[in-house]
Amino acid sequence: MRERDAHMNQTLSTIEELVRIPSPCPAPLGLACDGPDLWIASFETNRIYGLVAQQGRVFEEAVAPGRPFGLTVTGDALRVVIGDENDDRFICRYIMGKDFKKSDRVRCPDSTGSFLAYDGDRLYLSQRDNQVILELDESGTVLRSIPVPRQITGMVIVAGRFYLVTTESRESEDYRLLCLDARKENPEIHELASIGFAARSLGWDGTRFWTNCRAENTIVAFAKPD
Repeated sequence: MRERDAHMNQTLSTIEELVRIPSPCPAPLGLACDGPDLWIASFETNRIYGLVAQQGRVFEEAVAPGRPFGLTVTGDALRVVIGDENDDRFICRYIMGKDFKKSDRVRCPDSTGSFLAYDGDRLYLSQRDNQVILELDESGTVLRSIPVPRQITGMVIVAGRFYLVTTESRESEDYRLLCLDARKENPEIHELASIGFAARSLGWDGTRFWTNCRAENTIVAFAKPD
């Protein structure tokens, strides 16, 4: 860990973990909440899984048309970032209870992107190495680019604000939860807490956050910091 990372992290409290449950798949990456239910993606299996969190029971499973990364709930469907054999990234639509709609596919800007968030109107895509959040229209056109000071490894929108899992670099072990309010002309960013593992994805079930501890094949719920 860099000295600067360690120094800055001294002022942050660590997230309050509430529960850990086993992942239904190896190396979980994508995660989204649909109320109390979770959706998990793994490109180790190229599948997505619907999970009843309280029971740890899989109620739905589907093969993705490529390697699934981040995903988000958009009503009765999911939007999923999919990588093809060349690792070009697309946003695909999965209709819950049915399957992926193969004709409904939008190329990510610059063919790259990892995680998704949805505010009920617009879709947002993160690009880790570019350190930006992109607001997209239905055709994938970029409407707005929001810079972020760190690399994003998970995001969700809660009450109009972005909550982000971030890290300094791919080599860093320093993970932090940030809140970004982009509703103003100059976005406001606040560091909220330290995360003690390499977290991937972020979801909100209405009362608590969820993320993946990919290295341990577990899914972690934690409290929203004050």
